[in-house]
Amino acid sequence: MSDKPKTSGENQEEQEFIPALDFSSIVFPFYTQALVKLGLLEDPKRNQLETNLELAKRLIDLLDLLKDRTKGNLEPEEENFLEAVLSQLKLHYLKKIEAIKL
Repeated sequence: MSDKPKTSGENQEEQEFIPALDFSSIVFPFYTQALVKLGLLEDPKRNQLETNLELAKRLIDLLDLLKDRTKGNLEPEEENFLEAVLSQLKLHYLKKIEAIKL
């Protein structure tokens, strides 16, 4: 089974993007969904910004759980990526709930 997209007979512009099969493929969907729920990215279904802080917090908590459960099993760059994602999301969340002012 190959993780390369098929190109025969298909227009390159019409192909759906298939991300690499690595640790970031697990983290990135939670990250982008949290950004949507924090109101920082448009909801792709509605083409508008929305805020759902409760769901954003749940997504951040899931990434924290992933961090805890994978501790000691990640490559240094994977650990750094996850830590950077969590730090960014937590900062945005705290700003949204007005716990901190920058």
